[in-house]
Amino acid sequence: MSAPATSVAPFLTTWFGILDSDDADRILDLISDDFTFSIVFSTGGDAGTDFHGGRAEMEGYLAQREVGVRTHHLLTASAVGRDELYLGEVRRSGVPEATFVASARLDDAGKVRRLLIGRSPAVLFT
Repeated sequence: MSAPATSVAPFLTTWFGILDSDDADRILDLISDDFTFSIVFSTGGDAGTDFHGGRAEMEGYLAQREVGVRTHHLLTASAVGRDELYLGEVRRSGVPEATFVASARLDDAGKVRRLLIGRSPAVLFT
């Protein structure tokens, strides 16, 4: 029997808060030694970009972001054990631009081992 879900995802809430800050590189302190991720980023149509890899690739992802332009906003989230799910909305200058879903698996020390994020403007939840 798994643990009951909660209405928050504390790790991912912190992650997106840092990502939206002026010092987003601080998220690198939250990743484990065996960290892997994929961020599938769609701006619409049939095209999408899959940013994926480990620490070095996350550093590259952070370097190419538009700092201070897009922000992440929680719609709903849950956590069960070391797994968190987060449904959110990306806003550009306060205007809803896309919906995203994030999932994270944490290690025993509370750092993220696996991170999967999908983003699309095709379906907005608001």
